[in-house]
Amino acid sequence: MMNKTPKLTVVGAGPGDPDLITLKAIKALKYADVVLYDALINEVLLDYASNAEKIFVGKRKGCYAYQQEQINELIVSRAKSHGHVVRLKGGDPFIFGRGAEEIDYVQQFDIETEMVPGISSSLAVPAYQGIPLTKRGASESFWVITGTTKSHKLSQDVYQAAKSNATVAILMGMSKLSEIVSIFAAENKQNVPVAIIQNGTTENEQFGFGTIENIEQVVADKKLSSPAIIVIGEVVNQRVKLTSICKEVQEEIVS
Repeated sequence: MMNKTPKLTVVGAGPGDPDLITLKAIKALKYADVVLYDALINEVLLDYASNAEKIFVGKRKGCYAYQQEQINELIVSRAKSHGHVVRLKGGDPFIFGRGAEEIDYVQQFDIETEMVPGISSSLAVPAYQGIPLTKRGASESFWVITGTTKSHKLSQDVYQAAKSNATVAILMGMSKLSEIVSIFAAENKQNVPVAIIQNGTTENEQFGFGTIENIEQVVADKKLSSPAIIVIGEVVNQRVKLTSICKEVQEEIVS
């Protein structure tokens, strides 16, 4: 009979660069009995959980290893049978990561829960390209919007964001790029700068810069696709030139 206390820790893995995971997240992985991980996490991080059972529960382009209801049930069953379950999610689990939904579900079963925030891709990916989401004189605020809602439609918030002077970062929006461009063009923002950053903070990072008027052609020319972040706003032209970006993957991630 298992003597361990059933527990769920929802952990943010960061945007892709394994060095951007937090120390608290590493500690959670080291003491995990089971790790349920998503598609966008860097699998190098699984080496921290050397003693844990590891189960892939992610999705790619609509192909699901598990439906969300199955993931919820798996968390509960593994917590009861094994003890400490770590739910490892890309970026920050509370920013379009369904982390709160999973915690809500398992708390019905009197399972201990903990949350370890992660560095969101909405912030880190532009930063790795030298793009500040806010900059004095260029942007006083920023929106972070999902490009695809639960109903698979573009968020209505994009319409409101297009009317503002704020920086707009859109996640999961590549399939809706034409619609996004049309919304901004309707606000006479054809010349507003745009950055598209694919696989940000990883060794496979690709990017393209343009304006609302020509960004679709840039994407076609550079063959950019998901997963990518769309950044819209004057700060794209305010990007700083970085002389060094720490993207080196650790040769040996576990000492």
